[in-house]
Amino acid sequence: MTDEPVRVRAVVRGRVQMVGYRMFAVQTAGRLGSISGAVRNLADGASVEVVAEGPRRVLESFLNELRSGPPHALVREVEVSWSEASGEFDGFRTIF
Repeated sequence: MTDEPVRVRAVVRGRVQMVGYRMFAVQTAGRLGSISGAVRNLADGASVEVVAEGPRRVLESFLNELRSGPPHALVREVEVSWSEASGEFDGFRTIF
């Protein structure tokens, strides 16, 4: 498996707003390293969007963590799509 950067977009559904999910994503990305991107709540009140770029093997680990979430979250579904990295992000942050 190559370490060339790729992009993953994940829409996480369930009880993932108002439970620290975005901060969990930021901290997890920082812990895993070599991930850039952003996380934000979606307007439906029940989902979070994560867009991340980095080596696919690291992003796979990131997705595994996102499927669990922080203690008060209840992840019901993670919809994942892969594409080419754009290089547009500097670090990983939350968008309000």
